[in-house]
Amino acid sequence: MLRDSYAVSNGFKSRNKVKIWVYSLKRNGLSILFCIFTICLVLFSQTNLTAAKNGLILWATAVIPSLFPFFVATEMLNYTNVVSFLGKWLSPIMRPLFGVPGEGAFAFIMGLISGYPVGAKIVSNFMEQGICTKEEAERMLAFTNNSGPLFIIGTVGITLFGNTSIGILLFITHILACISVGIFLNLISKRKKYACNNKKHEFKKVSKIEKFNTESKSLSFSSLGEVLGNSIKSATSTILMIGGFVVMFSVIISMLNQSHIFDGLSNILAPFFSIIGIPIEIIKPLFSGIVELTNGVSLVASTYVSNLSINIILCAFLLGFGGFSVLLQVFSIVSKNGLSIKKYTFGKLLQGIFAAFYTFLALQFI
Repeated sequence: MLRDSYAVSNGFKSRNKVKIWVYSLKRNGLSILFCIFTICLVLFSQTNLTAAKNGLILWATAVIPSLFPFFVATEMLNYTNVVSFLGKWLSPIMRPLFGVPGEGAFAFIMGLISGYPVGAKIVSNFMEQGICTKEEAERMLAFTNNSGPLFIIGTVGITLFGNTSIGILLFITHILACISVGIFLNLISKRKKYACNNKKHEFKKVSKIEKFNTESKSLSFSSLGEVLGNSIKSATSTILMIGGFVVMFSVIISMLNQSHIFDGLSNILAPFFSIIGIPIEIIKPLFSGIVELTNGVSLVASTYVSNLSINIILCAFLLGFGGFSVLLQVFSIVSKNGLSIKKYTFGKLLQGIFAAFYTFLALQFI
């Protein structure tokens, strides 16, 4: 009996040790990760330097020209009554389909025209202005923050695949996928109905919108200089943040390649991917795209596979998902408003799957 009690005591102690170790790992996980990252910066310093330079070149030659003017434009439009106008006229469409205010059409349209992460920036502004609730903002993030036509048709279609039709196909399936995600999230959402006991919150919300519209209508030529200056300042801050993400994730991809982590993952998951018809040689580029979109799409498009449809379908998935780099960019923009990134992550993963499926159908029947 003493032996049994001793065994039970030892088992209890070992379980406690495991719990303490797991708790310690959770608590210090980020610290350990950052230490490993710093060590890898030293170990792979030569390749990291090249990757950082390439990231800066990509940011300066592709990101700034394509995104900065749109950031300034969306900031300036916030000072006008365009948002409230769209909200008034498109609410009968946006409410039934997506369960969001009509103003969400502005985020949806500008997000599609401009590209990542303009949609997230607009939704964040909506949250600050009281145009939408937190739950609505989290759902809007998932389907209004998208890749733009300049990148999909121009870069992916024409430059990478050398075919305008492929770019147009990818853009159409991208639009269909984000609309599908918005409708799907609305259907499964447990959003709160505006009831009598919530009229206080509703009055507060309306008063904020009215205040915003009043301020918008006060815009005049005399205040144009101040508006333009504020818009450029805000756009510059956002574009610098994006540049930092592009450089850092270029370095991270370089580290993952040099440490052969991508190679190991490719070998482990090769049997699973072979079942769904994805060759092993394109798995590594796919992982690169899941980490960072631009580099990954370029690698997927340039990898030779006997069936070109696989390259196109995987690019459709990556364009819909956006990669962890865009995910963290969005998180850095919306975290100040207390918005959760979980629904956005789920929505973008779902959008990638929808886009890949629609592209597969199009390639089969068109």
